[in-house]
Amino acid sequence: MTGMFSRVLIANRGEIAVRIIRACRDMGIVSIAVHSEADREALHAQIADEAVCIGPAQAQGSYLNMDNLIEAALGAGAQAIHPGYGFLSENAEFAAKCEENGLVFIGPKPETIRALGDKACAKELAKRAGVPVTPGSDGILKDVVDAARWAEKIGYPVMLKASAGGGGKGIRVVECEGKLEAAFQSAAAEAEANFGDGRLYMEKLIRHPRHVEVQIMADAFGNVIHLYDRDCSIQRRHQKLMEEAPAPCLSDRVRKKMGACAVSLAKEAGYLGAGTVEFLVDDQQNFYFCEMNTRIQVEHPVTEMVTGVDLVAMQLRVAAGEPLGLRQRDIALHGAAIECRINAEDKNFAPCPGTVASMHLAGGVGVRVDCAVYQGYTIPPYYDSMIGKLIVQGSTREEALARMKRAMSEMLFEGVETSVDYELSILLSKAFETGQYNTDSIENGDFLP
Repeated sequence: MTGMFSRVLIANRGEIAVRIIRACRDMGIVSIAVHSEADREALHAQIADEAVCIGPAQAQGSYLNMDNLIEAALGAGAQAIHPGYGFLSENAEFAAKCEENGLVFIGPKPETIRALGDKACAKELAKRAGVPVTPGSDGILKDVVDAARWAEKIGYPVMLKASAGGGGKGIRVVECEGKLEAAFQSAAAEAEANFGDGRLYMEKLIRHPRHVEVQIMADAFGNVIHLYDRDCSIQRRHQKLMEEAPAPCLSDRVRKKMGACAVSLAKEAGYLGAGTVEFLVDDQQNFYFCEMNTRIQVEHPVTEMVTGVDLVAMQLRVAAGEPLGLRQRDIALHGAAIECRINAEDKNFAPCPGTVASMHLAGGVGVRVDCAVYQGYTIPPYYDSMIGKLIVQGSTREEALARMKRAMSEMLFEGVETSVDYELSILLSKAFETGQYNTDSIENGDFLP
């Protein structure tokens, strides 16, 4: 592909579809939205230049229907498909189908997605790239007996992890030998049910780690840069709730080393486009490769806020065959940014679909809202509960935190319950104020007053 796209189909919904539509409009690209029958009134379907219905409410028949998406793209005259995150964004088969039909998949090549999507294979790539990895099994576990041998070698506690996993599925912590067999069977069954692949591998459990990820971008000419790091440690049931950039737990020395490792892995994998290399960091700032996500991330706005780089626009440019146009020395950090995901959930964290009777979004200096709902909109019950993201930036972390507290206090949604109050309580805690938190902090009650 040479020359910028004139028409792009967005194979997604919600706030990420809105985000991509806006980037397309800034660049003079015609945006083509797809929507299910349940999403006819959704914001992304309303603001795109064109919109195509691709199937019923259930995602399997619409947003996960590869043939319908390809047909919609070809029928609309699109040259490329942007998959966003979730759904088919990390599906190698879909990327290959796009190529077979003369469409550019805005992301890595199918073989790269396949290699990095297999967690055991990705770990081997990381080793070859000189990236520190968590002590663990040498590839896939053959059976429970093999798992027992590796656990004895590594030492308990260990983690069983789905090779094709994601979203916290197919993960089990095993504290001792007596619990290994049941955990193995349970993790394998969950992995098979969620990914159609029950294969597992094993890693040493790092207690109370920080979850830190590095944003990278690569073009088709072998150029790779990183755009620094994000801390994504505030998680509930392995699902991220809040993120900040740069990670407050890292020294400048470790930050530089981690960024270099992320670039090295991307080069080893022959990467193209936007990607995120995820690490676990212990209390001594030792870091270990966890996985690589081959797509734009939910939390990409905090990186945009502290680097001034439009990551979605850059995705479009490199997918169209343009060089990065930036070198590593051109990327500088400016202050700090924090993101809170706004979920339509009740006090028990159960999804809370319904009609937004009224709403007020925060504003002011340093505030950005990426939202997928509007007053009078009925949130359907078929999809993820996230309805938007609140992002703030400040010249220091302290200023960013003050702005986030102010902005969260201004957010109002009536008619549906949201996670706003819960996340505000985290922001007001001593643990968040001091940056002394980890992936277990919610379960351990570290944010309680």
